[in-house]
Amino acid sequence: MVNLPANSPRIQPQTVGGAPAAAPEPAPAPAVTAQEVPASGADLARAAMDFSKLPEAGRLFAQAWARMAFHDEEDFERGPGPEALRAVDRAAAALSARATSGLSPTALSLSLMDWWMHLAAAPGKQAELALKAWRKSARLGAYMVASSFDRNFPNCIQPLPGDERFSAPAWQDWPFRFWYQAFLLNQQWWHNATHGVPGVAPHNEAVVAFTARQLLDVFSPSNSPFTNPEVLRRARETGGLNFVQGARNLLEDAARKASGQPPMGAEAFEPGRNVAVTPGEVIFRNHLVELIQYRATTATVAAEPVLIVPAWIMKYYILDLSPENSLIRYLVSKGHTVFCLSWRNVTAEDRDLGFDDYRSEGVMAALEAINAVVPGEKVHAVGYCLGGTLLSITAGAMARDDDDRLASVTLFAAQTDFSEAGELQLFVDPGELYTLESMMWDQGVLSSGQMAGAFEMLRSNDLVWSRLVHEYLMGERTPMNDLMAWNADATRMPYRMHSQYLRQLFLDNDLAAGRYKVEGRPISLQDIDVPLFVVGTERDHVAPWRSVYKIHQLTDTDVTFVLTSGGHNAGIVSEPGHKHRHFRLHETRHGDHHLGPDQWVEATPIEEGSWWPAWEAFLSARSTPGRALPPLGAPGYPVLCPAPGTYVMQR
Repeated sequence: MVNLPANSPRIQPQTVGGAPAAAPEPAPAPAVTAQEVPASGADLARAAMDFSKLPEAGRLFAQAWARMAFHDEEDFERGPGPEALRAVDRAAAALSARATSGLSPTALSLSLMDWWMHLAAAPGKQAELALKAWRKSARLGAYMVASSFDRNFPNCIQPLPGDERFSAPAWQDWPFRFWYQAFLLNQQWWHNATHGVPGVAPHNEAVVAFTARQLLDVFSPSNSPFTNPEVLRRARETGGLNFVQGARNLLEDAARKASGQPPMGAEAFEPGRNVAVTPGEVIFRNHLVELIQYRATTATVAAEPVLIVPAWIMKYYILDLSPENSLIRYLVSKGHTVFCLSWRNVTAEDRDLGFDDYRSEGVMAALEAINAVVPGEKVHAVGYCLGGTLLSITAGAMARDDDDRLASVTLFAAQTDFSEAGELQLFVDPGELYTLESMMWDQGVLSSGQMAGAFEMLRSNDLVWSRLVHEYLMGERTPMNDLMAWNADATRMPYRMHSQYLRQLFLDNDLAAGRYKVEGRPISLQDIDVPLFVVGTERDHVAPWRSVYKIHQLTDTDVTFVLTSGGHNAGIVSEPGHKHRHFRLHETRHGDHHLGPDQWVEATPIEEGSWWPAWEAFLSARSTPGRALPPLGAPGYPVLCPAPGTYVMQR
C-alpha cells in the first residue's frame, strides 16, 4: 500500500469506529508532504503538468492510481472522484498536445485507418491507382528523353493555379524541369490515391489528403539547395555567401522567436506612431475592451454613427493601418462618426471568459456608450471575421428582443454557416477538439504562436516553404510592410471562449441550425430585419467566400453581397487607388429568388477598383446627413486617453 497524506482533501485515511486506523510504516521513497498535495482533481492534473517538477508530478499521479488499485471499495469511494479522473485525462491529453502542437495523433490515426482499410478493400481503386502509376511513369520516362534534346518539348503537367514554386524560367532547364515534373506527377497520383476511395468518411478523406500534401511538400525540389536552380544561381553569384546570410537570418529569427520579439522589421510599424494613427480618444474601458471614438474631420456628419467590431484573434488596427490604406480614416473623411472596439490581449487568468462575455462586455457595452454620445440615433454595425460572427449573433439576439438600435449590419469575411468552412475544418472533429481543449485547459489560453501555426499549415507553400527558400537559402529578406507587421502582432484566445466557438459554431453549426442560445434562449438570424452588406474575398482560406455567401439562406432581409479580389486580409484592406483590384456587387432584396454562389458569379459583372466607395454609398443611403459634430465622450464616458489606447499595446 502506498502511504498517503492524512489531510488530503481528495484521499482520506481509513477509519475504524470513527478514529483513524493505524497507518503502515512509510515507504523508503521520498514522501510528498501535505503542502504538496493539490486541493482538487484539476489542481492535481495541473501539478502533474509542471515540467519543472517531474518527480513530484509522477508521485502525484501514482498516489491517485495507487489509492484506486490497492484499497477496498469503501475506501475507493473516498478516493479521486470523476472530476479528478477527468482532470487526469485532460492532463494526459494536454501533455500529448504539447508534443504535437495541439494536433491529435489519435484522430489522425483514425482518419488514416479509415482510408487505408477502405482502400485495402477496394480492388478496383487499387487497379486504377496501379494503372495511373504505370501511365505516369511511362509519360515521365518519355518526357525525360525528349526534353533532354528539345527545350521546347511540352511539359507533362502544369502546376495548380496559385502554385508559383516553379514559375522561374530556370525551371525549364535540364535536369530541373524533369525533377519538378516528376514531383508534380507524384503529387497528382497521391491526390488520386487519397480521393475517391469508396466508403471513406468525407472528413477523414480531407484529413488524409491534407496530410499527404503536407508531407509531399517537404520533398519538393524547390525546397532543396541542390535541386532549386534559383538557389544554385544565387550561390554562383555570391560565391556561397547567400548560405552564410541565410544562416544569419535563421539564427536571428530563432533568437527573436525564443525571446518573444516580433519578426525583423516589424518594430518599424508601431501603433500610434505610423500605424493606427487616425486621431481619436478612448471613451470607455472595461476588463475586455476599449472603445475608441474617432475625431470628425468634416464640418457636419451623418447622424447615424458606425461601430466597428474587429476580430480578437488579431488586433483592430488592420482597419487603421497606414494613413493611405486606413478604412477608419476613409470613413471619417466621408463624414461618418466612427467608433471601434479594441480588444484586450487576454492572459491565462481570463481562461473562463466565454463567447457571450465578448457579446455583453464588448458589443453591447459599446452600444450603451454610443447611445450616450449620440442619444436616440441608430448605429451602423460592422463586424470583421470572428467579430462579424459575433455581430451577427448580437444582431439576432437584439432582433429577438425587439431592440431596434441597429440601422444596418456589415460583415467582412465573416461566417454564419460553418458547414463548408474550408480547410480549418480539418482541425475540427471531436478528437481534435478534445486534444486542443486539453491544451488550452492546461495553459488557460491558446497562444498566438499556436494559432499562427494552424494558419501556416493551411498555406504552407506561401507562409513556410517560400520563406525558407527566400530568406534562408537565397539569403534575402522580404521587406516588411504595415500589413505584415500587423499580422505578426497576434493575440491570445481564452480557453472557454475558443472552446465554445469551435464546438458550438464550427463543429455543431448551432447558429445556422437555430440552436444557438443567448441568455438561455435560442436566436435566429431570420429575425434580423435591417439591411445587410456582406463582403467575401476570392482567395480567402479562413472564411471561404462560398461559406460567407450562405448568409443569404439564413436571413430574410435585403442582402448586398460583394465578392472582391484578394484574400482574407488584403481583400478587405483594398483602398481606392490600389492597383489590380476588382469586385462584384449585387443586392438581393427581400422576396427575390435565391441564387446559388456560382449562379451569382455568372450573373454579376466585374467592376474594377476598390469596393470601399460602394460600401460608403450603402451607409450614406441609410444615414441622415448634415448633423452637428457629436462631443467626444459623454457623461459617464469621459475621455480616458488618446487613440489607439492601451490594450492594443499589450503583447
